[in-house]
Amino acid sequence: MSTAKLFDLTGKTAMVTGGGSGLGRIMALALAEAGANVAVCSRRLEVCEKVVQEIEVLGRQALALALDVTDPESVRQGVDKVISHFGKVEILINSSGTVYETPATEMPLKQWLEMIDTNVTGTFLMCQALGRHMIENEYGKIINISSSIGFKGTDPEAVDSVGYTTSKGAVMTLTKDLAVKWGRHGLTVNSIAPGVFQTGMNNPEIPGTLVQKAGPIIASQVPVRRLGEDNDIAGAVLYFASAASDYCTGQILVVDGGLGAK
Repeated sequence: MSTAKLFDLTGKTAMVTGGGSGLGRIMALALAEAGANVAVCSRRLEVCEKVVQEIEVLGRQALALALDVTDPESVRQGVDKVISHFGKVEILINSSGTVYETPATEMPLKQWLEMIDTNVTGTFLMCQALGRHMIENEYGKIINISSSIGFKGTDPEAVDSVGYTTSKGAVMTLTKDLAVKWGRHGLTVNSIAPGVFQTGMNNPEIPGTLVQKAGPIIASQVPVRRLGEDNDIAGAVLYFASAASDYCTGQILVVDGGLGAK
């Protein structure tokens, strides 16, 4: 197989949760540019519809879908709609996520549960629902979006959210366990752990975000001396979504400019 063919997603269908904005949007567009048809999912239908328009300009088929990953019935109905519309789904990107920052001693149980429900349980429910479909077809590529801060504790001056770091660490373990269980069925399950990107929850134009508060300082500490950009996450997701990673499963690809290596 040629190198170009390894990354060609023509004829494949991807389902992207959290695809209406931030890194989810970037990944949805990257998959479409590589040839895939894409179902863009989020709680907010209007943002998904905008991304669908961008995908259709690329000549791909796309579907916007309002979906709550914490609700099993919403997940079931959403997966059924996408399969009914496209016939089958070969790629799942779990990018839905939420964060709430406050000291651990003051973390409200409601916010803790919201982060666990969205970041961990939501990821599991999507994997479970589409995993059944993929096992039936003996093929599937699942990519769970974790975070580089899920490996260890974080300084409260940087990210003060024990619920978020805990949830992202759990996503990594979920990824590895499903990889071991589902590899025999033709599925690969991997995770991308982004560092600090200037998008989504870290939009520098939104007051209080990490990049807005300390973007230049963080960039100066990253070995490559910059924050994450669109192409950095696009390349990572294309690798895990394509035939190029057929012998790679249960892995966590850290995309942080080398910050975690220090």
